Amino acid sequence: MNSKLIYIAFFASIFGCFAQNDSLQNPYFKSYNDKITGSIYYLDTSNSFQIASGTQDSETFVNLIPNRREQIGFNLNYKIIDISVGFAPKFLSQNKGDSHSKHFNFNTRFYYKKWMQSFTFINQKGFYISDDNITAQLPDMRTTKIGGTTAYVFNDKFSFKTLVSQNEWQTKSSGSFIPTFSFYYTNIDLNTPDASPGDIYVFTLAPSYFYNFVISNRVLIGAGVALGVGLNDINGDSSALYQADFNLKLAYNNDRFFAFASINSTSFAQDDKVNPRLNDNIATLKLSAGYRFDPPKKVKEVYDKVNQKIGL
Repeated sequence: MNSKLIYIAFFASIFGCFAQNDSLQNPYFKSYNDKITGSIYYLDTSNSFQIASGTQDSETFVNLIPNRREQIGFNLNYKIIDISVGFAPKFLSQNKGDSHSKHFNFNTRFYYKKWMQSFTFINQKGFYISDDNITAQLPDMRTTKIGGTTAYVFNDKFSFKTLVSQNEWQTKSSGSFIPTFSFYYTNIDLNTPDASPGDIYVFTLAPSYFYNFVISNRVLIGAGVALGVGLNDINGDSSALYQADFNLKLAYNNDRFFAFASINSTSFAQDDKVNPRLNDNIATLKLSAGYRFDPPKKVKEVYDKVNQKIGL
């Protein structure tokens, strides 16, 4: 897993170099793009699934929940590069199951002018199944999710980076309409003799609205909501899909030190006419604290040379 982590971080960083952060002076937010931003975080996150079946009057729900949920991790940001890596050690209280249960996620974002592109990789092993009457372990169940979201920020006065990272800070309250396109591929493997792996493809378009409310020079609340529709394909069977996103962030900031708490939820639900249905939810609670510092001279020189050679 360590070697995979190194390769992922390396190629994401190289890929990020082909994007451009065209951040101009703006009285509505302050950029820390010339600083290296490092932070540590605690994350309670999971990619859980729900199987719904039956008629609307007598529906039954079965939840598939990963054993490992809580994580500790590290985030590093410099100019267009934004990398987060987290792990789920067993000693954290919500991490259930035996030592073979695993949870690994990797996230990165990069920006080009008013565009934002995110990339997510989640690998989980070890689940438990739960409904109103039973709870049972599925120690060999594994899921892998790869995908991301493309977003466009309409309002030049709104800092989307304030909501999703800490290399920019909103100084005057502002909001923006932000349409998003999401694509995710998920592989689910129960690893049981009578079950075969399933491939799930999700495509959605979701209009959203985000707003950063500046309480003081150092404190703000950011929030956003998105409602969308799309297409869900499970092993070749397609159906309509509905998406609901919710984001909330409380943040403190000065030029060097920052801290924040955020709650994010992304839910995908199949059309009610599909029976049975497989619904997908990614939920995250994040607590983070970090520090900004000047980049080492050598790092800045290398970055500037690469940026100059590729003509951006």
